[in-house]
Amino acid sequence: MAKESQEHEEQQPAALQDPRQAHEQPPFPAQEQHRHPGLEAEMRQKPDFGEDSYKGHGRLVGKVALITGGDSGIGRAVALAYAREGADVAIAYLDEHPDAEETLRVVKAAGRKALKIAGDLSEDAHCKQVVDAVVKGFGRIDILVNNAAHQDREAEKFEDITRERLERTFKTNILAMFSLVRYALPHMKPGATIINTASIQAYNPSPSILDYASTKGAIVTFTKGLSQELIERGIRVNCVAPGPIWTPLIPQSFPAEKVKEFGKQSPMKRAGQPVELAPAFVFLASDESSYVVGEVLGVTGGGLLA
Repeated sequence: MAKESQEHEEQQPAALQDPRQAHEQPPFPAQEQHRHPGLEAEMRQKPDFGEDSYKGHGRLVGKVALITGGDSGIGRAVALAYAREGADVAIAYLDEHPDAEETLRVVKAAGRKALKIAGDLSEDAHCKQVVDAVVKGFGRIDILVNNAAHQDREAEKFEDITRERLERTFKTNILAMFSLVRYALPHMKPGATIINTASIQAYNPSPSILDYASTKGAIVTFTKGLSQELIERGIRVNCVAPGPIWTPLIPQSFPAEKVKEFGKQSPMKRAGQPVELAPAFVFLASDESSYVVGEVLGVTGGGLLA
């Protein structure tokens, strides 16, 4: 009896944590970035991508992942998590070289191989080059994470969303997904997975970034339709829909005063951190989600996907 009592004492659960208090709350430091895309290295308050907290459990041992937009924000958190779960990781990004180097550092620190490929995914030819580089470096692709996105500055009125801006956003956010999947499929075997990043904007669009929100709605449809064909090849396709997440996209897209209060629109009254997205991407890439196909997994802080 004494031994059982001692074991019970040693297995006491950790203290509960209020999720509203789990990470930083507004106000954030007022800041803006006037380059596209933004740089995490220049953010006054850095996002938490899990370097000090994410623990791997061998869920992706031996797999090869390609993550677009893997240099910073959600992409970096996913790259770190995948590496700590045992995967080799390639990241594709535009030209944020300091951020990309930091992502490579944490992937290598996890003991995994890392590869970075810079260039414009809105160009079909570059999408092919990215896939070719990953196959040359790692031999195959087991996990494709379509995460890269373009979001422009807030528009004051609808007429400010020009045809040029609209085309740029659609080319980066949705056409690139079609190209990457088309080129990656010959190198993906049964058991491989594709995970697309949508947004709560697909369900609750903001008029000031309607071009961006429209692409996220298209990504949800793309995911559901693609999943129905590819499951016949043994390849699962799913989607993650983040809510307001603290990434370089925020100071790059919004004025300083809005950045300062970012996240208050969430039912949790705070922004999410990239580290809070990583487990969703790990789950959908792992065999633990083997019966999950064509789903949209919301990580929104309580914002409803409806």
